Amino acid sequence: MKVSVSHKEGMKFEAKTAKSSFIIDCPVISPVEYFLSGLITCSATDIVLLPKNQGHTVTDLVVDGDAERAEEHPRKFVKLHLTYSFNSDADDVTAARWVMASLETYCSTINTIRDTTEISYSITHNGKLIRENEKMISGGGSKIDMGEIESCPS
Repeated sequence: MKVSVSHKEGMKFEAKTAKSSFIIDCPVISPVEYFLSGLITCSATDIVLLPKNQGHTVTDLVVDGDAERAEEHPRKFVKLHLTYSFNSDADDVTAARWVMASLETYCSTINTIRDTTEISYSITHNGKLIRENEKMISGGGSKIDMGEIESCPS
């Protein structure tokens, strides 16, 4: 994977990938906000694709992220809480497994920071809170294999 970032003017930069390009306009949206958005989107795609592979449908998906950063530079993320809210035609246990599979196995961006960041999550499924402030085990974690899934190409 290759990305090239070039300065345009002021605090605007253009990021180019093999497939597309986009403007990063600091401080309108900071690189850290783009990074957090990418972390969340990575997991959100899993919550759409894992159910699809199992013949289920997810609707009304919203994933909120709340990151706490260290006070000292380089101001790394020290805590990240993800709140998943969605409806589906599956039971609560299956819905929770989709989130855990994303966090533990499939989402490469979240797994990139898991050794240095305390990660927790909550899940509201079909309007009911089914997991609250569950902590993800840092480090290598476990592998919850739900088979191959398509994903946003990297």
